[in-house]
Amino acid sequence: MDPDKTTLIDANTEFQGKITGKDAHILGRFRGDIELSGRLVTGESSQIEARVKADAAEISGQFVGELHVRSLVLTEKAKVDGTVQAERLSVREGAFFQAAVNSGGTQPRPAEHRPALATGR
Repeated sequence: MDPDKTTLIDANTEFQGKITGKDAHILGRFRGDIELSGRLVTGESSQIEARVKADAAEISGQFVGELHVRSLVLTEKAKVDGTVQAERLSVREGAFFQAAVNSGGTQPRPAEHRPALATGR
């Protein structure tokens, strides 16, 4: 198996298990874990219940679970329910998005130090 090839789950396939590799394109049903060094793309008719770790993801179908990615795009037909951690997040008009979100970086920003104001009394 070539690790640089895209894994494809077609619209007529139902798969349960773990996907690892570079890129994956899911058009059918999937349940399990996904760990990719590249990109996950899901089709409009896809139904996915998973924990995902990938560099980037573009979700166009139904997704329930956890997404840990650097860059996430939810298209007009996306339906996402779960938790999302992404440095960059784009939600197109029409997408359904119900999730706990940590976006803009992987670490919370430190508290800003502000000097006390002099009261002049």
